[in-house]
Amino acid sequence: MSGTSVDGIDVALVEIRGQGFKQTVKPRALHSFPYEPAVREAIFSVTNTAAHIGRLSQVHFLLGRLYGQAVRDACERTDIKLSELKLIGSHGQTVYHQPIETEIGGQLVKSTLQIGEPALIAELTGVPVVADFRPADMAAGGEGAPLVPYVDYLLFRDRGLGRVVLNVGGIANVTAIPPAGEPDQVIAFDTGPGNMIMDALAQHFSGGASKFDEGGRLASDGTVDRELLDRLSQDDYFQQSPPKSTGRERFGEAFLARFLDASLEPADAMATANTFTAETIAAALQRFVAPKMGIDEVIASGGGVKNPELMCRLRDALSPALLRTSTNHGIDSEAKEAIAFAILAHETFHKRPANLPSGTGARHPCLLGKICHPPVRG
Repeated sequence: MSGTSVDGIDVALVEIRGQGFKQTVKPRALHSFPYEPAVREAIFSVTNTAAHIGRLSQVHFLLGRLYGQAVRDACERTDIKLSELKLIGSHGQTVYHQPIETEIGGQLVKSTLQIGEPALIAELTGVPVVADFRPADMAAGGEGAPLVPYVDYLLFRDRGLGRVVLNVGGIANVTAIPPAGEPDQVIAFDTGPGNMIMDALAQHFSGGASKFDEGGRLASDGTVDRELLDRLSQDDYFQQSPPKSTGRERFGEAFLARFLDASLEPADAMATANTFTAETIAAALQRFVAPKMGIDEVIASGGGVKNPELMCRLRDALSPALLRTSTNHGIDSEAKEAIAFAILAHETFHKRPANLPSGTGARHPCLLGKICHPPVRG
């Protein structure tokens, strides 16, 4: 997994038995491999920007090589041999996500693009690879995101509790599961920025020395600019009903400029961004989930759980619902998305659909992804 924060590659080694919603999932290990600064720069050079097609092709193959090497390195750090791996799921790096139809060539089209050539992963590991998960859902009329709700339902559904599974990566997304709910009752969507604005501010104010507000320390020293917060919260995306998904195309550099144009002190800007993330998540749940189900528990994962200031503001904003992390439920909060795409790959390999149309808006369930087989050794 390599997410919208573009901080590195997460490799989860997962043991899966069974099928569908009866399968059992046992995480065996997680290893993270931070990107070198030059690699991050190369990825950002082709992310939601006018990039030369040659550069895009090069980064596509670069990431395939890095993903394959990361799998090899992860196995070397554990007691699991590369030869024991049966399947690899690779989400790839999203460089463009456009879930709203746009006219081109006289036609209205949606589009999404994840890069990281799977043939290189298969070559380097000798293992079949499932990649490019999102287009099938989009071809069926869906948003292509979020796809993790299938996994959230598998891992966290409960007969007596209304649960919301929250992932705070670069973008924040939620999966709302009613007590004893069926898959078609799940509500899922991207709420808006997660860590994206905070990370960008940290890099801006540090001149690139810091990739994020470590421990939420800068935010904890600042004062929230309520006027700016209220103004930014009026963005049309927050009023739009699910299904919906978003990314850097909407909340990238142009949105960041709205923070910087306010000319706040660094701590005040970070405090405002921190509160913005917490309050837009809470407002989305209040507006789109609470009218349909009670929320007893919110289970958080992703890089945002490492920010105690954000978790504190989330806890206040989500009260009286109980805020916990997926680690409390046996799924490492930093590994959940990597684990999720292992599960989705497993379903695809066995020809089982794994999108939830209630979350993506697709017309029907889909087989997600494309399978790349390793070379046949003579």
